Amino acid sequence: MKIVANSDHNKEFITELKSYVYDIIGCCQEVHRELGPWLNEYVYQEALKMSFEEKQVPCVKEYYFQVSYHGRLLEHKHFMDFLCKGNVAVECKAITALGVEQRQQLWNYMRLTNTPIGILFNFAPVKDQCEKYYYDANTKTITAF
Repeated sequence: MKIVANSDHNKEFITELKSYVYDIIGCCQEVHRELGPWLNEYVYQEALKMSFEEKQVPCVKEYYFQVSYHGRLLEHKHFMDFLCKGNVAVECKAITALGVEQRQQLWNYMRLTNTPIGILFNFAPVKDQCEKYYYDANTKTITAF
């Protein structure tokens, strides 16, 4: 899997992606604005679930999946924080700053579930941090947008 800059996709496609996740990011920002920084990650997740419901954003909290190896499911269970609209992985964090480990976790979830869009949202800092990614299963690339 390689990570590429958003120059590989046309501006219209990037605009469509941003528009598609606008309501999801809006819910995240609303939760951050109301609750403020430095709470436990699970508090933000619970509030975010309520916000998604209020705004009628379809979502599954703690979306469960298993990894397949040689055509068989491994026993280990994975849970992404949210799967919204059936194709957007949302990972919530409440840490000092987003880093490689958090990005890699989201990218692996996207890759293993063939979820094309991923949002990594950090609620802890005074100014929230949001990163958005697109996964192209055909080329095995992740693009920030």
